[in-house]
Amino acid sequence: MEKQHKAEGDINISPLRTKWQDQHIDAATRNLLKEDERYFLKQSLSTPCLNALKSCDGVSIEDLQGRRYMDFHGNNVHQVGFANPEVIDAIKKQLDTLSFCTRRYTNQVAVDLAKKLAKLAPGDLNKTLFCPGGAEAIGIALKLARLVTGRHKTISMWDSFHGATLDAISIGGEAVFRQGQGPLLPGTEHVPSPDPSRAFFDLGDSHKWEMFCARYVEYILEQEGDIAAVISEPMRSTPYVPSAEYWRIIRKACDKHGALLVFDEIPHALGRTGKMFTCENFGVTPDILCIGKGLGGGIFPLAAMIAGERLDVVGHRALGHYTHEKSPVACAAALATISYIESNDLLTHSEKLGKYALDRLKAMKANHALIGDVRGIGLFLGIELIKNEKYALDEAEKVMYCALSKGISFKLTMGNIITLTPALTITKKEMDQALDIIEECISQVESGII
Repeated sequence: MEKQHKAEGDINISPLRTKWQDQHIDAATRNLLKEDERYFLKQSLSTPCLNALKSCDGVSIEDLQGRRYMDFHGNNVHQVGFANPEVIDAIKKQLDTLSFCTRRYTNQVAVDLAKKLAKLAPGDLNKTLFCPGGAEAIGIALKLARLVTGRHKTISMWDSFHGATLDAISIGGEAVFRQGQGPLLPGTEHVPSPDPSRAFFDLGDSHKWEMFCARYVEYILEQEGDIAAVISEPMRSTPYVPSAEYWRIIRKACDKHGALLVFDEIPHALGRTGKMFTCENFGVTPDILCIGKGLGGGIFPLAAMIAGERLDVVGHRALGHYTHEKSPVACAAALATISYIESNDLLTHSEKLGKYALDRLKAMKANHALIGDVRGIGLFLGIELIKNEKYALDEAEKVMYCALSKGISFKLTMGNIITLTPALTITKKEMDQALDIIEECISQVESGII
């Protein structure tokens, strides 16, 4: 059970969850949850479910009992808020003209989206393939890297998450996905995360650990000599924001040893960090960029792999070939999403409100012994709870269910990190309300009230 805690999300099997449900779930909801459990396979992090939803809009979700929660989780799809009317309008209009694009044909809206991404993406990233989800985008990136370099080995990080498919968990680093699966992809080398909270020995300060991790990647690239790609999130979703120096070292090492640098920005691209693409915060451009989640406006599943034109050399091979890869409806949703982000200047809003929230979290840290660290960038924030120099797993779960009972929903990452990723449309007033509730819950846990 301990290992299940240390994953991208909070586990769905715990006494505290059962207790919360006993206190808050009515008979009608309980019946639906039982029916859900009857027809869906049980799996960690997902089924059985906590609750059932009736509606969502803006920054909030509403359950069957009519209770509303500000959603600081949202599976990171809600950059423009839930049920964004401009996205819905674009979808409706597209449904009236071209609802599906069959194989061998293209359509104007798909071309328009690819053109828009080429314009927005940094550097020479101007060639795209679409697919239904982020894991598939990672799979396309892996195949492209193998074909372009003629190599199959990869370097990725322990504790990372790149999707739940077999190829994605091979490069991922979470035991809850990997253990018991048998042989995974060959040649998937793993290195430590630069996040000092996950360091397995103490080098004295965070910068030394980060430099150790960067040099370790450099060392493997040199020693192996046949690595196809280094694959990583530019910032860890714990969240941990590495230095620009860390990525400059790795970028230079990839260039030197002929490996491609692949960035997985699926959870946080499209403005969450105050930039359209996360890597822009570090001044480093990858060879391949994968985005997803929020690309479909929080409604349609859509992801994209964006590569440099120089990698467009394998036209004789199938890389994606997904049934819905040029879905006109999904592409219409994506174009409306990007348009809304731009026209409402959500990049600036995310940056400014994120700085304000982080300052509030720093002040909170000074007043609470349970808070070991606060960190983040833009509206991707984290509060790490530590007790007696250990990960405060039980305390973090208590805070989560306390906050849920007061109308704030978020997930725990690695078991002890309160991860806050609201819609980018959130107001300062709503942010203050949420942080007040979270601090109140931390105080109650510290005092032993809960």
